[in-house]
Amino acid sequence: MLQLNQFYIGEAVNFMKENIPDNFVDLTVTSPPYDNLRTYKGFVFDYKNMLKELYRITKSGGVVVWVVGDATINGSETGTSFKQALYAKEEVGFNLHDTMIYHKINPIPIKQNRYYPCFEYMFILSKGKPKTFNPIMRESLSAGTKVRARQRSGIDSYIKNPTGKNSTKEYSIEYNLWSYKVGSVGQTSMDKIAYKHPAQFPEKLAEDHIISWSNEGDIVLDPMCGAGTTCKMAWLNKRNFIGIDISEEYINNICKPRLKQYGWNESNLNNTINY
Repeated sequence: MLQLNQFYIGEAVNFMKENIPDNFVDLTVTSPPYDNLRTYKGFVFDYKNMLKELYRITKSGGVVVWVVGDATINGSETGTSFKQALYAKEEVGFNLHDTMIYHKINPIPIKQNRYYPCFEYMFILSKGKPKTFNPIMRESLSAGTKVRARQRSGIDSYIKNPTGKNSTKEYSIEYNLWSYKVGSVGQTSMDKIAYKHPAQFPEKLAEDHIISWSNEGDIVLDPMCGAGTTCKMAWLNKRNFIGIDISEEYINNICKPRLKQYGWNESNLNNTINY
């Protein structure tokens, strides 16, 4: 028995094995702890079994958004992010549908003999071809002008001569580099309570992915929900959520009080799933 729009305390891999059936979740948006960039209550993170379980419970055509970065240890980046993405693709069976960049507009400066790090990866892992894509659109800078750039008709094929007959549309699909402000209240989130968690990602980041890869009524999971950002944005965008975290403190002192500000109340839920 599983209840939607609910938070659960437990080790995520074991919880998924025991409580979530095969082909159940439409979208996962999560940011695992990685290297030594994040301390997570002393708990060990097993990304291999996590990815295997996520593949099992994801519906055909479903998506996992995996937000991760790398630490620099002994003068070298660890490459953990790539290891995880390649494991998901080569060993688990996910498609590496897209490698997106989460650009932090205002990162914390770090004194070292390298350029300031200002991004993390957002690996879009899909179980087959994504069944849903509601693209974020951007305004075209050259809207209305005639297309005169040369266009290649296909790989290793001839280049078409530009005709200039078609006008650039007013809007086009957003690039796969997304920029967000991070840090103080009002940038990552307006919810002061969320800042009790040491490593939250921007609400807009979660919302943009939720809109892109799911529809209203779909099930959105965050197996390491931390401050509850994914769950909040799923709730506000009329998706069903499942939030799991091993920290009772985060669930009871951040996630639940945070969502209560937006009309969520666990005692009034009536969406139990029997399977």
